[in-house]
Amino acid sequence: MSHTISIRLTKELAEWLAETAKRTGVPQGKLVRDQLEKAKASGGDRTYMRLAGSIRGLPRDLSQRKGFSRS
Repeated sequence: MSHTISIRLTKELAEWLAETAKRTGVPQGKLVRDQLEKAKASGGDRTYMRLAGSIRGLPRDLSQRKGFSRS
């Protein structure tokens, strides 16, 4: 390994990472690298985005809905 990065994790993520590493016996760095490899292999596809714009009939600006306007 020739490249090092530093990241800030939330307390919850840091705890999860430490607990998972301890439970599985896999170093934290390997867990992170494995997840990065999975993201790389998926090509960064966000399959849920196929649904974007598929809902019809709603106002473009939801603030136009009754009860949500700022008048």
